[in-house]
Amino acid sequence: MSDPSAAENPAQKTTAPAKKTAPARRTPAARKTPGARGATPAQEKTAPAAKKSPAAPAKPPKAESHTALVRRARRINRELAEVYPYAHPELDFENSFQLIIATVLSAQTTDLRVNQTTPALFAKYPTPEDLAAADPEEVEEILRPCGFFRAKTRSVIGLSKALVENHHGEVPGRLEDLVKLPGVGRKTAFVVLGNAFGRPGITVDTHFQRLVRRWRWTEATDPDKIEAAVGALFPKSEWTMLSHHVIFHGRRICHARKPACGACPIAPLCPAFGEGETDPEKARKLLKYEKGGFPGQRLKPPQSYLDAGGIPAPPLGAAG
Repeated sequence: MSDPSAAENPAQKTTAPAKKTAPARRTPAARKTPGARGATPAQEKTAPAAKKSPAAPAKPPKAESHTALVRRARRINRELAEVYPYAHPELDFENSFQLIIATVLSAQTTDLRVNQTTPALFAKYPTPEDLAAADPEEVEEILRPCGFFRAKTRSVIGLSKALVENHHGEVPGRLEDLVKLPGVGRKTAFVVLGNAFGRPGITVDTHFQRLVRRWRWTEATDPDKIEAAVGALFPKSEWTMLSHHVIFHGRRICHARKPACGACPIAPLCPAFGEGETDPEKARKLLKYEKGGFPGQRLKPPQSYLDAGGIPAPPLGAAG
């Protein structure tokens, strides 16, 4: 059946297309589009797309199977291992005592600030026996730059006394013993076990928690549940280095407030792509530490880090 409105005015039928097509390139929208002036309609449609960042990678399906999740998680870890072959604990330490003290001090502050503070502490109190017998006021003055220095002074002195009284001045190498020490939880215990004793452990710090949820490895928010869920995705032998890879990535690229999505090497595997800056040029300006050409957190980093272009952190009070 024919269209009644068209039949009422045949001229309308023939002139309408001219009104739509003739001024198409002179519309306000076309004039405001960069690169649209003088372009064909097809070029006008594609020109803005060329200015945009790459399209978001395909996201894993909501009903991702456990097998698919394991494969994706392990691939992410392999990719990160290639990006950060020099990943390491970012606290300066020379022995297990220095590591456990530094880890306790790192609560609610940066590893950089701890590394700038501990040289004076360990120079004056090199052993658990020395720190256990220290004057709290003198320790407080040294630890002041770390923040919460009074509480941290009580923690490190109490920890040192426990090592002297219960472990002959030695840091124990068992999880069940470590978590009984003052100020030591599972996170600190796994840092010590993995990096001082070579025993696998997952360090669930704030970076680790944020990234594994962005990657949909788990929806848990409790650190113990996160540890169990992520641990089930990987062989135990990979746990320590997995922690370093994830934490390195969280500090350098996948930040809490402004993740540099456009400069992320694992973007195609990330369900959260687009939460941060996707433009490659803008994203590169968000990179931190060695990825952005800046100093790292350790005053005395491993040689592998220096070989990869890493820059040592300045000591406390240094200019700049």
